[in-house]
Formats: sequence, structure tokens, C-alpha cells
Amino acid sequence: MDGKTKAEAFDALHHDGRILVLPNAWDAASAAVMEDAGAKAVATSSAAVAWAHGYPDGDALPLARLLATVETVARAVKVPVTADIEGGYTDDLAELAETVKAVIGAGAVGINLEDGHRAPDLQARKIEAARKAADGAGVPLFINARTDVFLKRLAEGHAAYMATVERAELYRGAGASGVFVPGPSDPDLIDRLADEIRLPLNIMLVRGLPKAEQLQALGVRRLSSGAAPFMGAYATLAKAIAAYLADGDATAFNAEGLGNLNARFGA
Repeated sequence: MDGKTKAEAFDALHHDGRILVLPNAWDAASAAVMEDAGAKAVATSSAAVAWAHGYPDGDALPLARLLATVETVARAVKVPVTADIEGGYTDDLAELAETVKAVIGAGAVGINLEDGHRAPDLQARKIEAARKAADGAGVPLFINARTDVFLKRLAEGHAAYMATVERAELYRGAGASGVFVPGPSDPDLIDRLADEIRLPLNIMLVRGLPKAEQLQALGVRRLSSGAAPFMGAYATLAKAIAAYLADGDATAFNAEGLGNLNARFGA
């Protein structure tokens, strides 16, 4: 499929009445494992990609590293790929437009673009710039507008709910395709957000979150794993390395269930 067709297919996954359970990769191998396990699309995780390259999360990763990662992930899988570009690594609208074009050129058909501590009006202008750049590239990019009101505790209680809903509507008007609200796990709150937000709602995997079937019933259209796969994989690695260093026993490393990656990438 070309970029336009993949973008249309990715958008459709948010509108077929079923929740899109989306895993977040950090390199070609993790993306391939996710696709082979049955993922209908693969995302990148900004934190996982940054950590894999030795950088902290939070717009610190060099853009060239991001683009190279997106390209390798997109090359490794046939399903649509969406890229977490944090805050776009700039607040300059012209620079952001070029970054969006480059991300599309690397093979992504969706992006996450977060507001963080930025003013909502600035975020709206950035979404408008991203949409214009994508339209110019001929790809109906899925722009997932992330708002960090809950995650970064920019407000509390009802004020946080109202701020999230207001930002979601502002971002919808600016050209967003979906709204990502990381942080909430309470079903009642998620239900209210899904009712009020007039775009597909994306929730992030956190402890205490209802399972996908219940989230779907609440109106959630996308569940992102975030950095959880990376942390789970590296926690397992840390334990295995400690066991290996203790006695040099090869049984510390259990590769059961992992396919032949050499054959996978040679196919």
C-alpha cells in the first residue's frame, strides 16, 4: 500500500466501532514482533525510542535519530505506522511543517503531537501547520492531538476535565484526527471524556485501567501501550543479565516464543 492508502486504512481503524489496541515499538525488531503477534498497526513510543538511543524523554532526541527509527520501523512492517513526535521538537511552525513532511517521508501515516506545558492556542497552531504540511504531501495524516492536563497535573478535579474537553475541541477545530488523553484510569471519567470529545478518544495503558473490552464499551477508540513494552522487555533483560553474571548459566536467557528474526528480516 502507498502512504495515502495506509493512512486511510489507519484512520478507518478508529471508526469501525472496535477499539484499536495499539502497541508502541522502539526499533525494527520490536515492531516486527508486534506485527507478527497480530497488531493491526504499530506506533512508536517517544520515551522508548529516546531511551533506546540514550536520551531522556521530552524533546531531547535528535530529529535525525527519530526519523531513522521511523524509517526502520516502517520498513520492517506492512501495517500502518504512527510516530510519536513529542511536541514536534520545535515551536516554530515552519520547522514543524518540515518535520512532519520528513516523518511522512520516513513512512509514517500518523503522528502524536503533544501540548505539554504549552499554551493551547500555540498547540492549535501547530496542529494546523502539521495538517497543512500533510495535505501538501498528499497524505491524510492521522494527527493524534495529545493533551497532558491529567498526565502533568496541569489542573485538578473538575477543572482538569473541563480543560481537557476544551482543549480537545480547540484541537479538533485545528485539524486533529483524534485526541489522546494519557493519565485517566477511572471508568466514569473516561466515559465522560468519550461522551464530550467529538473525535476518537485515545487512552494510555496505566495500572488500574479497565481492559480493552470495557474501554470499548465506554467509547474509547484507541488504547496505547506507551513505554510499557519497552520497560517490560528491559526489566526481563535486567533480571536475566543479573542471573547470567552470577553464574554464567545460559538458561538465564529464555528465547521461547521468539521467532527467527534473521529469517523474518530476510523475507
